[in-house]
Amino acid sequence: MNTQVSPLIDQTVSAERIKAQHKATWEDGDYARFAAYMQEGAIEVLQNWRIEPGTQVLDVGCGAGQTAIPAARIGAEVTGLDLAENLVEAARGRARNEALTARFDVGDAERLPYQERSYDTLISMFGAMFAPRPAQVVREFARVLKPGGRLIMANWTPTSMPAQMFKAVADVIPPAPGTVPPVLWGAEEAVIERLQEDFTDIQLTRRLFPRWCYPFDAEELLHLFRTCFGPVKRAFEGRNREQQAFLRRALTAIYEANSSVDNGILTITGGEFLEVIATRR
Repeated sequence: MNTQVSPLIDQTVSAERIKAQHKATWEDGDYARFAAYMQEGAIEVLQNWRIEPGTQVLDVGCGAGQTAIPAARIGAEVTGLDLAENLVEAARGRARNEALTARFDVGDAERLPYQERSYDTLISMFGAMFAPRPAQVVREFARVLKPGGRLIMANWTPTSMPAQMFKAVADVIPPAPGTVPPVLWGAEEAVIERLQEDFTDIQLTRRLFPRWCYPFDAEELLHLFRTCFGPVKRAFEGRNREQQAFLRRALTAIYEANSSVDNGILTITGGEFLEVIATRR
């Protein structure tokens, strides 16, 4: 994906149109099933963030609760928010099944429905990075965090396997004019520029997403993405045979180049992300 910053069309109607497209995309397929293969890795990443019991946590872009549910299990007071209604319902169901008190809301990272200075810690694992207006996202993060509160994000880097995949998809379905590449949230210089006014002690560390494994080969992995992962599913739908063939070749090659196989288990080795930890001024 091109990581050069494009001038974002800063008109409400344009941003709302992009978010409506995002909402429809992430509600398509079965992301809860897809994310199940990343659950163990999400828990390991969360454990490294050392969230204490009783901490008031907001998880922005929570999906089906991959980080919110484990955080609630350790005793954090968790609120999760996601644009996709079906994922919020899945997270609520998981919380009910485990008798957890976590709360889940449908909402927008650019317009958080919470009061100022409400949370001790705000986390976002591959979620808020997809919102179309990063400056507005940062303003909302700063607004709802208490002074001295922690912001913690995990964002795919511009060279990661997901970034390569998004580029292949964009070659078939170009992003909306003026869209800022989400993977800029995985580029150190861009993150510092975005956060430095409202946050201090900004710590940026490149890490590999752990325990990202599938019990099948790259072709079957493509089938999983094509049926369950909204952006890839939509990229295939409505395309002609030539475009679909291009996508099949490109994505299969990306999965093969960014994985290893041992005893029939495919492990993603190209899951580099930027861990962002910062303190609200």
